[in-house]
Amino acid sequence: MVKKVTKKTITETISDDGSKKTTVKEHPPKETEKKSAKNKMTAKEREELLIENFVGLQHAMTNMSIKFGLLSDNISKLLQVFEEAAKNFISGGKNNDKDMLSKIDSLLNQNKTIAKGLVLMEGKLRGRAEEPQMVQPKIEAPHIRPKPLPNI
Repeated sequence: MVKKVTKKTITETISDDGSKKTTVKEHPPKETEKKSAKNKMTAKEREELLIENFVGLQHAMTNMSIKFGLLSDNISKLLQVFEEAAKNFISGGKNNDKDMLSKIDSLLNQNKTIAKGLVLMEGKLRGRAEEPQMVQPKIEAPHIRPKPLPNI
């Protein structure tokens, strides 16, 4: 059984409206010749090969230029998003800080309550009769808030 070797060339082109076109060319196998004849190309064969390579290079460069254009558009959009985020961050956020701090305080209180409950449950599971002694947290001055970060 003899296998035939074929060469496939796949070319993808993108038009201005964004649609893709894929072209597949199959080249039949060349007849095997002597090695000395294989190394020697005629001027016409060289010219055809150079033209084919040049056309392929033009297709690749066209696709690259289209993709670079799309990339620059996407980078511009991303930069606009970052600019809007920076403007929103600078303009607002003072009132949200107070709300966020109060929510964090309530979460800390809930965490303390849950921790006490877990310790009591653990004590009962182990069969201890007395309540386990908890380490009292260091008492800080009430409602002392850290200094806010400087504005940018």
